[in-house]
Amino acid sequence: MSSTRSRRLWQVTGLALLLLSVGLVAATVDWSNPRAELWRQVREGVEGYSAVRGLESGELIQASGEVWRGWRNGPLSWAGGLVLGGVALVLGLFHLLHGPQRLEKPRTGIKVPRWSLGERVLHWTTATLFIVLSLTGLSLLYGRRLLIPLIGHQTFSAYLAVAKFAHNLIGPLFVACLIVMGLIWFRDNLWQRIDWDWFKSFGGLFGGGHPHAGRMNAGEKAWFWLLMTVGAVVSVTGLLLDLPLFGLERESLQLSHILHVAAALIVMAAALGHIYIGTVGTEGALEGMISGKVDLSWVRQHHDLWLEELQQAGRLPRQGERPKVERHAHFFRPDAD
Repeated sequence: MSSTRSRRLWQVTGLALLLLSVGLVAATVDWSNPRAELWRQVREGVEGYSAVRGLESGELIQASGEVWRGWRNGPLSWAGGLVLGGVALVLGLFHLLHGPQRLEKPRTGIKVPRWSLGERVLHWTTATLFIVLSLTGLSLLYGRRLLIPLIGHQTFSAYLAVAKFAHNLIGPLFVACLIVMGLIWFRDNLWQRIDWDWFKSFGGLFGGGHPHAGRMNAGEKAWFWLLMTVGAVVSVTGLLLDLPLFGLERESLQLSHILHVAAALIVMAAALGHIYIGTVGTEGALEGMISGKVDLSWVRQHHDLWLEELQQAGRLPRQGERPKVERHAHFFRPDAD
């Protein structure tokens, strides 16, 4: 018995010494991963040395680029696709179930000047630039997923180079058009109390009877102010990305890009509704922006308060007559034709 106990005692003592030795060795060994330590320092923004001169000369790797890439290719692109697709689906279903908003009374044949030549040129120029910017911008955002499987890598690469050049070149022109639009249509788009009634009845779709409206109804005003506010975000961030004149670091450019894409997707989604209402969604609306004139029945139904202003000013023509012009015509006024 004594020998057995002695053996066990020696075994326990030996095991304890072995564990103590292993612990001492482990405490003296550096178990850190050199690569992990390097990337930890990169993420913390530790400066190093690089031959590049400029604002970020001491930053070898910019870790926030992965955060930007994750937002751009992840939540932002997916949310944008859902919003654009959802709006298109809702408009399509609405048109199938409800159809366009027709004129309630027959046409009179009396044409009322609504948009001047200058306003129409400005509108169609801005619309064309907007469509090109939207298509090229969507190509930059979704092209790798949608276009490469259809046209291949080489064709997509060539197209993307042209799309990027066109996007950067046309952007400042679009900004200039927005500024002109804001200047000439600001007064017509000031909010009034009657505009809330227009929204309550969704422009006459619900509640019976068409709501009162001046030269611009509440829907047109909402579109105008969306362009002036969210469109301003698109414009400012686009210029920051387009013109290397502001000395911004990459983090600022990445934030500008995220804001640019998010705001642009919002404007594009709203533009789908504006295009639908202004074309197939409302009878007689498109002909006004093409010829500059609309039928008297259309004005009575959609802009009755503006019709009263024309009548009081003596500018409402009779059948077969041109409108009376009592003041000097202007390129951006509807009485200039």
